[in-house]
Amino acid sequence: MWSKAFGRQRLRLGTRLALGLGGLALGVFAVVATVMVNSMEDYLAGKLDDQMLLSQIELEKDIKRYGELHRSVYGWFAAVYEVRDGQATLRPPADLPPDARELAEVAQEVTGDEPVFRTAYLKGAGTYRLRGCPVGGGVVLVSAAPMTDITTTVRQLVMVVVATFVLALIAFVVIGRAVLRRGLQPLSDMAKTAQDITSHDLTDSARLAVRAEGGNGGVEVEELRTAFNTMLEHIDSSLAARTVAEQRLRRFIADASHELRTPLTSIRGYADLFRYAAANAPEEREAHLEKLRSEAARMSVLLDDLLLLARLDSAESETPLRPADGDLAELVRESADAFQAARPDHPLTVTTPDPDPVRLRFDPMRLRQVVDNLLANAAIHTPPGTAISLSATVEQGHAVVRVSDSGPGIPTADQHRIFDRFYRVDNSRTRDRGGSGLGLAVAHSLVAAHGGTITLESHPGATTFTIRIPRTWAAASQTTHQHGS
Repeated sequence: MWSKAFGRQRLRLGTRLALGLGGLALGVFAVVATVMVNSMEDYLAGKLDDQMLLSQIELEKDIKRYGELHRSVYGWFAAVYEVRDGQATLRPPADLPPDARELAEVAQEVTGDEPVFRTAYLKGAGTYRLRGCPVGGGVVLVSAAPMTDITTTVRQLVMVVVATFVLALIAFVVIGRAVLRRGLQPLSDMAKTAQDITSHDLTDSARLAVRAEGGNGGVEVEELRTAFNTMLEHIDSSLAARTVAEQRLRRFIADASHELRTPLTSIRGYADLFRYAAANAPEEREAHLEKLRSEAARMSVLLDDLLLLARLDSAESETPLRPADGDLAELVRESADAFQAARPDHPLTVTTPDPDPVRLRFDPMRLRQVVDNLLANAAIHTPPGTAISLSATVEQGHAVVRVSDSGPGIPTADQHRIFDRFYRVDNSRTRDRGGSGLGLAVAHSLVAAHGGTITLESHPGATTFTIRIPRTWAAASQTTHQHGS
């Protein structure tokens, strides 16, 4: 029961500190009290020795004058001994206690000119201070002064010191515990905050709004509170990032499943039609077979894009880029030639710093994929005859590629999600035209893998995608490539 109520495991930190300081104070008080009492006792004993000296001086005068004692101090004992051959013989008259053996022994110990002191218990009388001094001619005077006053004074001093120290110790523990509890209150608040966090459901939470508040407790506690809140901020950011990533993953899986289901359903249907045509209408087999190839190719492109995005997401362990020194302006011209041959219904204007090259280190195949994707995106989402422009320049240490069109533009509500995977501004039209919603997401990831950015500016009559790649990325990518190889 005692251990349960007062065991260390049940005591709070402030109480344990107060009790520890109280124990330390008790040890200090005990040392101080012992030194004080002993000093007082020695002081009073010294004063008594001085009184005995003065008394024996007067008694010596009587002995020298009359040869015996004629007076004594009230309450004291006094006797004169003749010491011969180590034996002390009492010379009357004498004022002796019932048992005078201690006085005779003191007289026997006096052998020189120095006095002899002893504190002894005299039977039937009490504790006395004995002093023996030589008078001359083998005569020794022994006086005994009672130590009752000293003992009483020391006992009272001990009682006063103990009572004072006990009260001081109780006040020290109580006040110290209150001060410590107040000083440790911020720690208790942080512990309560931690308990609130443990009771908080973090499964689907994107935010952790709990923080350690307060502004007292000293510099150390403030530093701990700041570190604690910083840790919570990091946890909060991690939870938010995890929630966003999980939401994107769920959406990605749902969209990917939907996109893959469409060509798979088409392939299943055309396969049934092909089997039917093989038995009943042989002339339609080639048409159905071509549809099967088309859907299979569409699904292959979709899977390639998904695989590329997955490799870009895990670029720390496996980079999908194969950088090489090249001319970005030349790549832009090649992409423009291919676009003009494939889509003659969209006039294209190309601007490059001809004949000056735009030299940097990049993956020509992947960056060509980005430019082709942006040009195809401009052609798909604008009516025939819409002008498209393509340019490559150098601006403030960056290689810049811009793809612009004068089409209807992208709605403002859709612009912030335009680079999301499987996102379509118009689901019905883009799916009919063969779009999977991954083109701009792939372009964004490839540009980011080159250390660059891709931005969008759009309003009715003008839409511009701007790619910026730092030319200093060449040295960093080369070092990474060398370490990887």
